[in-house]
Amino acid sequence: MSEKTLSAKQIAERYGVAASTARAWCLNGTLPGAYLKQTELGSFWVVPESKLNGFEPPKPGPKPKVTKKARGKK
Repeated sequence: MSEKTLSAKQIAERYGVAASTARAWCLNGTLPGAYLKQTELGSFWVVPESKLNGFEPPKPGPKPKVTKKARGKK
């Protein structure tokens, strides 16, 4: 029996974000185990449901800038 997978659209619905956001998470590696599934009509992102255990969506907005002090430099 194969493991249940979720599409980017299903993931978006689960986490309350746009489907484009879920696809971006797949593309940039934020979603663990995401891969493109090829079909006759094209490809789409899928993620094994078990890989979502403990997944926390990133906070919205730009990433904070890292200062020299935060990097350990004075």
